[in-house]
Amino acid sequence: MSARSHTRRDPAETGSVEVQLPWWAVALPALAFAALLLLILNPADAHAASSEPIVPQLLEHIRETVLRLMP
Repeated sequence: MSARSHTRRDPAETGSVEVQLPWWAVALPALAFAALLLLILNPADAHAASSEPIVPQLLEHIRETVLRLMP
């Protein structure tokens, strides 16, 4: 007993695929792009970090925390 093979009726429709995206799949990248574009257009709002190196500040903070925790 042989099984029937399924054939396509219209070979012109072989390449069409329908994809539906949720609203946030388009909105979130568009929002991120707009935010980055605004940062590029107005660089005066971008403030540089302090000129002090972060490592000594971090070590000082750790030292103060350890001293507070010791009896």
